[in-house]
Amino acid sequence: MKYILVTGGVISGIGKGIIASSVGTILKSCGLRVTAIKIDPYINIDAGTFSPYEHVVPHITDAIQEWVMRQARVPVDDDGVEPQICVIELGGTVGDIESMPFIEAFRQFQFKVKRENFCNIHVSLVPQPSATGEQKTKPTQNSVRELRGLGLSPDLIMCRCSTSLENSVKEKISMFCHVEPEQVICVADVSSIYRVPLLLENQGVVGYFCQRLDLPIETRPRKMLTKWKEMSDRSDRLLEQCSIALVGKYTKFTDSYASVIKALEHSALAICHKLDIKYIDSADLEPNTLKEEPVKYHEAWQKLCSADGILVPGGFGVRGTEGKIHAINWARKQKKPFLGVCLGMQLAVCEFARNVLEWEDANSTEFHPESKHPVVIDMPEHNPGQMGGTMRLGKRRTIFKTTNSILRRLYGDAEYVDERHRHRFEVNPELKDHFEGKGFHFVGQDVEGERMEVIELDDHPYFVGVQYHPEFTSRPIKPSPPYFGLLLASAGKLQSYLQKGCCLSPRDTYSDQSGSSTPDSEIVESSTSQDCVTGKQQFH
Repeated sequence: MKYILVTGGVISGIGKGIIASSVGTILKSCGLRVTAIKIDPYINIDAGTFSPYEHVVPHITDAIQEWVMRQARVPVDDDGVEPQICVIELGGTVGDIESMPFIEAFRQFQFKVKRENFCNIHVSLVPQPSATGEQKTKPTQNSVRELRGLGLSPDLIMCRCSTSLENSVKEKISMFCHVEPEQVICVADVSSIYRVPLLLENQGVVGYFCQRLDLPIETRPRKMLTKWKEMSDRSDRLLEQCSIALVGKYTKFTDSYASVIKALEHSALAICHKLDIKYIDSADLEPNTLKEEPVKYHEAWQKLCSADGILVPGGFGVRGTEGKIHAINWARKQKKPFLGVCLGMQLAVCEFARNVLEWEDANSTEFHPESKHPVVIDMPEHNPGQMGGTMRLGKRRTIFKTTNSILRRLYGDAEYVDERHRHRFEVNPELKDHFEGKGFHFVGQDVEGERMEVIELDDHPYFVGVQYHPEFTSRPIKPSPPYFGLLLASAGKLQSYLQKGCCLSPRDTYSDQSGSSTPDSEIVESSTSQDCVTGKQQFH
């Protein structure tokens, strides 16, 4: 097993995740089996219960080295074969107190696995002040010095910069950071993040790994990178636009919905459309906002009404839920394409119960425990008195109960799908028949038929809700079917796509060599590693 550790310096949000994902992509293009781990220094015993606006107190667990070695060997591809390379992204910035224990753990780890099996990439910033226009190396020098002082020596220094590194700057970094010039990699701003793997490939990163880690890489044409370049070129010349209203609680901090945004981007790219996301704070859609801040209220509704499609993602807590229900009501009545994910699906059930079944107080017991019509309830294994560590997590199977499902067709007419879950409330199965009789169908259920997993509405172009989080398995060349369906419907292409047997037009395909024109077809050599690019294994 080979380990590639990605650390970052100078500032947070420098692009460690993109670098780690890009490294995984180009190594997988060489025929290697790659997995990835994300280690987040902001750790709590149940970090999933915190608002994205909050930082949490670090809680360090024991035996991180053994955990990494075990987790790295977990198969992530469908063939069940053990990975050969594990790319590890260490979150935060070198020097932060929160990451100190992890830095020390990896200092020891490098000796445990031996030098020929461990490599460190350090991502740093080379600023270029507008006053002088000169690229400054001192921040990188200081960051590398601090990293060395903690016991890790970078093998590659990847320099984030606004323009290409000048040779003199590259040589200066090489001289004062104790690496060869070839080990200083320029990662300048590019038009699309999908160009980063190509940027690294062009600077000989694969050749360096081959020599440094003694990787078994064959010299052969890499079809995957050809497809990747084709996709990158496409992203630069998109003309048509599709707008999606993202109605959530944490829209002031868009990183809260990073996986959702990427899933939308993957799907928009697959249909050759430029994505325009309209971020709407769900509380701004509520009547209270009309009284207190009427301008904000009308601006929010203007965004919602002008969007081509509506997405209500997951979340916890009562704040803003009524605004989400208002958005769902508008999407249902106006026949606007709609996708509800996790809480978004649960609130779609609440909206339908209130306005179609006429159960005025219908709600989730999470928000209104005394409701006479609890259409969303606690799961049996959830302890209502304890928030931490009680969620239904991980990959679970969903069985399609009908062949007449739009989502089933988008999944390639699969009888079942395995998707990742993260929730502690569920639709009340005892009330299912009331909904089905009115055209609100639970087309996907769990293996036992007790949990409602997928909803679809009759006489609507695309009204879909899923209890799971499909964004976690979306990939740039293999978009998530629920999100793909939303973009197709929002662009007015869904019916045509379904009538053609779920095939895109020739101009929308990624490659004539792929053997299929559907983005959700099995393109093994074109998919990034299971946990590269978007969802990584999270260490909580």
